[in-house]
Amino acid sequence: MTAPKPAPAKAPLPEPVLNRKNGILMADRRWPTDQWAHPWSLPGYRNGALMLAGIILGILGGGALIGELSKWGDKLYALMAAFATAKGISTVAVDAVWVAIKVLIVLHVILVNGLWSIWWERKISAHIQSRVGPTYAGGFHGWAQTICDGIKLFLKEDITPAAADHWVHALAPAIVIAPCIAAFAPVLFGTDLAAARLDVGTLYVFAFAGISVIGVVMAGWASGNKYSLLGGLRAAAQIVSYELPRGFSVVPVIMFAGSLDLSVIADAQSGYWWGVAPRWFVFYPVVGQVAFLIFLIASIAETNRTPFDIPEAESELVGGFHTEYSGMKWSVFFLAEYAYVLLASFLLATFFLGGGGSPLPWAPFTLVPSWIWMLSKAMFMMFVFLWVRWTLPRLRVDQLMDFNWKFLLPWSFANIAVAGLYLAFWLK
Repeated sequence: MTAPKPAPAKAPLPEPVLNRKNGILMADRRWPTDQWAHPWSLPGYRNGALMLAGIILGILGGGALIGELSKWGDKLYALMAAFATAKGISTVAVDAVWVAIKVLIVLHVILVNGLWSIWWERKISAHIQSRVGPTYAGGFHGWAQTICDGIKLFLKEDITPAAADHWVHALAPAIVIAPCIAAFAPVLFGTDLAAARLDVGTLYVFAFAGISVIGVVMAGWASGNKYSLLGGLRAAAQIVSYELPRGFSVVPVIMFAGSLDLSVIADAQSGYWWGVAPRWFVFYPVVGQVAFLIFLIASIAETNRTPFDIPEAESELVGGFHTEYSGMKWSVFFLAEYAYVLLASFLLATFFLGGGGSPLPWAPFTLVPSWIWMLSKAMFMMFVFLWVRWTLPRLRVDQLMDFNWKFLLPWSFANIAVAGLYLAFWLK
């Protein structure tokens, strides 16, 4: 018996050659731990830090020059009223124009937030995963990437499946985004800075924010797709379930403030303990922290974001309730998602972080206008939303529901009871 022939030796692979003419591959790319071992020694890092410091100082300087935005709104309205009186125009027309202006401002806040927050999430997720994210579009850190994506979506073909209910399929995105726009009406952007002052502002926001789930269910049902239908049903079950602990978590805040008005709730947190610590509700022992965490977790679930994104779980449902959507209709769902993230961030700042109040009672902190403090707190909470999404894995459906009904909801009830004891013995 002859021995088997040895396998022929393989020819060595040629050395890779970087195509510098037709590509932009980075031959000198190093692992981030090596690249950032001494970041301040890199000119690009120093320049970026200086640019960031310049942006922050520019915002603070502009805020110092402008002051409170609410006073400029009052002056603009007085100017419109004086012009209308001089021209014999009815005050009803002036009020209608004033409402239209505020609606347009709120609408543009939502639109700009979509452009900003998507780009910001891409950069944050990239750094969490040792990537760089958008870099080239627009120059500085790819700031125009979302604008380019918006143009692409605007030019994409709008496809509706043959088996879909065309009218319901087309109406669903509008049902999702319209209540979101309306929910921003009483939201505070600073001291006395809101599109509408409502005595029941908290109830109003919760009522309108809960309507969007109807649009999600419509999108899943009308698509004629079993994955879309499952995603819509999951969204309905999830949002209805987590709406309960989210609402109950705010009850202690309402008890402490004695009002549903968002402005009153923010004003109730003014002042400082021992002249140093802000009297924010988040710092109320036990009750404040529990209410804050429950509201934050439930808000993440309400926006269908990881780890609560089972309505659009890619590994199970392709794309969930928006599987059969494309182009601008598809983008409206995500515009609403990021708008609800912004809404939750402003509510967290209002309910628990003192609204537009300064965290410290000394200058220069007290010189910063309230709208800058409110925006800063909201952006910090939005960062927490993005941080959680790119850190935690997705829950299973049964885990998600068990966590709500067996943990969050009982604790929200217990927290209300403890808040009652606070009112009876500590804050009476």
